[in-house]
Amino acid sequence: MTPPPTATCDVSAAIRAAAKEVGFDLVGIAPAVVPGGFSHLVEWIAKGYHGEMSYIPRREAAYGDLSLVLDGARSVIALGMSYNGTTGGTGEVPLVQPRVAGRVARYAQGERDYHDLIRERLHHLIRQIREIAPGAKGRGVVDTAPVLERDFARTAGLGWFGKNTLLINKRLGSWLFLAAVLVDIELEYDLPHSASHCGTCTRCLDACPTDAFVEPYVLDARKCISYLTIELRGTIAEELRGGMGDWIFGCDVCQDVCPWNRKGAAAKEPAFRSQDNLTTVNACELLGMTKEEFQARFADTPLQRPGRDGMRRNAAIVIGNSGNPANIPHLAQFRNDPDPIVRESVEWAIERLERNSG
Repeated sequence: MTPPPTATCDVSAAIRAAAKEVGFDLVGIAPAVVPGGFSHLVEWIAKGYHGEMSYIPRREAAYGDLSLVLDGARSVIALGMSYNGTTGGTGEVPLVQPRVAGRVARYAQGERDYHDLIRERLHHLIRQIREIAPGAKGRGVVDTAPVLERDFARTAGLGWFGKNTLLINKRLGSWLFLAAVLVDIELEYDLPHSASHCGTCTRCLDACPTDAFVEPYVLDARKCISYLTIELRGTIAEELRGGMGDWIFGCDVCQDVCPWNRKGAAAKEPAFRSQDNLTTVNACELLGMTKEEFQARFADTPLQRPGRDGMRRNAAIVIGNSGNPANIPHLAQFRNDPDPIVRESVEWAIERLERNSG
């Protein structure tokens, strides 16, 4: 058996190789210090841009102190994995009656929930790290722990922040899942990605259907279609519903228009490649799904996060935005739905379609 490497540079090189071996497309290493964007996060929270995502301010202190996530954390292994599927949210979606096609963000079109797959890879990587550096402690995170993965990814040289606030990599664009492993050992650190390659381009800002960007690099999540369709549990503000268009789960508009995404390589991970039955969802069918039907269809996908009634709320709005009054009889079946938010969304959709018929 080959003994584990001892020098810091050798250990770091072995960890980088292990990360690629388990399937990560990008890997870099940064020190576990206060992330550069922490002060911006504090300001962002103070302005209320997080909306109803109360878990963010609740864990504010931990975002600035990684020792609260892993005791003794000294290094962050920043990781990226492409989810650029072979199809995706580009172009117009045909509306074929009685079907109303609701678009799904590309990251959720794979056959597995990315959290589950990436956690498996992180566990595997941590096991290898313990073989490379015996006695090392590690914790893997994938957007559920209070870690600013995007900040550490930039510090580790994986890319720069686009004006739409997403991390962009020259080779893979922004179709990236970000993750990290915190370890309690000092490693060899990569140089930060200090340059920005967006220039004067503002396509992402100009294309946003709900004007969710306050300014370049600042997103008001309360107006973001992804937040509205996934994170928001209540009623969606009427002035934002029209901008949702046919997005039933998430939104890719600001990524679709980004020049850096034109030539991004397709995801190597088969589980992240777009599935035909998830590129769009029949909003009419979804509105009428029972709890059992919803569970059977979406239980192992990201689409379960808003819950059945949250997705039915989205479906009603998408139908209302379809512009086809022929959908009114279908909507009318749900005027007395047990869920008050679904009922209100249905009434709004009917009124919108009736105005179109006039």
